[in-house]
Amino acid sequence: MAIRISGINSGLDTDSIVQELVSAYSKKTEKYQKEQTKLGWKQDIWKDLNKKVNAFYKKVGNLKYSGAYNTKKVTSSDTTKASVTATSGAVNGTQKLHVLSTAQSGYLTGAEVRTSLTNSIAKSDTTLGTLGFTDNTSIRLQTTDKDGKKIDKQITLNPSSKISDVVNQLRDAGVNASFDENNGRFYISSARTGKEGDFTLSDNGSAESKKLLGILGLDTTGTYGGGKATKLDGEDATIVLNGVEYTSSNNNFSINGLNIAVNGVTDNIARDANGKFDLSKLDSSKAVSLNVSTDVQGLYDKIKDFLTEYNNLINEITKLYNADSAKGYEPLTEDEKNEMSDREIEMWETKVKDSLLRRDDNLNTVMRSMVTAMSKSYTVNGKSYALSSFGIKTLGVLNAAKNEQNAYHIDGDADDENTSGNTDRLMAMLTSDPDAVVDFMKQLTTGLYETLDEQMKSSGLRSKFSIYNDKEMDTQYKNYGKTIKEWEKKVKEKEDYYYKKFAAMETALGTLNSQQSSLAGLFGTK
Repeated sequence: MAIRISGINSGLDTDSIVQELVSAYSKKTEKYQKEQTKLGWKQDIWKDLNKKVNAFYKKVGNLKYSGAYNTKKVTSSDTTKASVTATSGAVNGTQKLHVLSTAQSGYLTGAEVRTSLTNSIAKSDTTLGTLGFTDNTSIRLQTTDKDGKKIDKQITLNPSSKISDVVNQLRDAGVNASFDENNGRFYISSARTGKEGDFTLSDNGSAESKKLLGILGLDTTGTYGGGKATKLDGEDATIVLNGVEYTSSNNNFSINGLNIAVNGVTDNIARDANGKFDLSKLDSSKAVSLNVSTDVQGLYDKIKDFLTEYNNLINEITKLYNADSAKGYEPLTEDEKNEMSDREIEMWETKVKDSLLRRDDNLNTVMRSMVTAMSKSYTVNGKSYALSSFGIKTLGVLNAAKNEQNAYHIDGDADDENTSGNTDRLMAMLTSDPDAVVDFMKQLTTGLYETLDEQMKSSGLRSKFSIYNDKEMDTQYKNYGKTIKEWEKKVKEKEDYYYKKFAAMETALGTLNSQQSSLAGLFGTK
């Protein structure tokens, strides 16, 4: 590093002179710094827009399928007994539903457990020995897991085992278990509802095992000593829909396009000795009426929501593409910022950022492809349809607001001041032929999805699901960084070069001044 002596002998402002001499190099460095800053801002804008395009792309992908258009709705005369929704496969009309039972978990409430010596209520840390148990044995738990697989396990215990150990082993075996210290009882339930999900607790055939069931209050027969446990068996849900009986291990049924969730019983009919219901005892006045009809408003809202999301995205793209020029505006240096207020800096930088995608080729390609996809016609039942067939169209360049010429409006939409007074052709078509509208929308969104998919294919310049050349821009940003370092190095080298020159000059002047002073002393002129 050069020694930087600033005008000691010459009186020159060496620093200022050096900065002037290297200014060409500094400006070059500054130029690349500004270009890198703009590129960074441009990347941020693209990233934000790319996220929005990807989110829209995924939603459009869902609209390709019939399941996205719930064309049916159901009204239930008694939602306290059954909540019902319908898929597009449900048949319009009124159906009758009886709920004979709801699905229940198997549930056991144990008898009170007391110690053998003090007759006090047992606690979680009470050992089985203090309950009067003196041997090693096991009890048997049988149930099924969530997938219906049979579970058959032995709960192995000894006199030193605690109540809490019994609870833990029961849980590990596949049932819900707890011990209430206030009441001194076990509470056990099956892990899932329904008959198949029920459980049984039994002895292993030995006298010790039978005694253990009694001591723990888990004996439902009352024959092993101790109190008698109360057991409610697991039960399936049973409904009768339009005269046909259906059962389910839970409270949900899916029948011919109807999704039925039962909440309560309509007819209190007892089961016979074989566990069957006598359907001849059904009371028609207690039936829940389910009215299935076409959900015209739901379909309308689905299409309107899609158009709203499309409009928001295409308007933003159009605005970015048509942005005002920022010619003459560049990112500010720190010195320039120091001469401006925070508000002025913000306005200046916003001006630059807003213009970065102006007339961008990639953006134009995306915009044009989306506009083209939305303007296409498709055939439904031998007839050609476009969005305009349903009163959905753009306002045109002359009538639309700035940068909204590509947005769609629905004739008769009460929320749209531009078209609310027009005849609502979409609602009329949905009322008369909803399937045709859905078929068209599926084809339209498929075309739009495929168009966006094509725009987001990976290449040497861009990643998958990217609408801009992110790889290329990352490389450019790194290259700018390298170039900036190279020019900063050149500036430093030039500064050192000139400082060395000035240092030599100052040294020479110092020597000359010293010699002149000596001569003046010799001749008495000092």
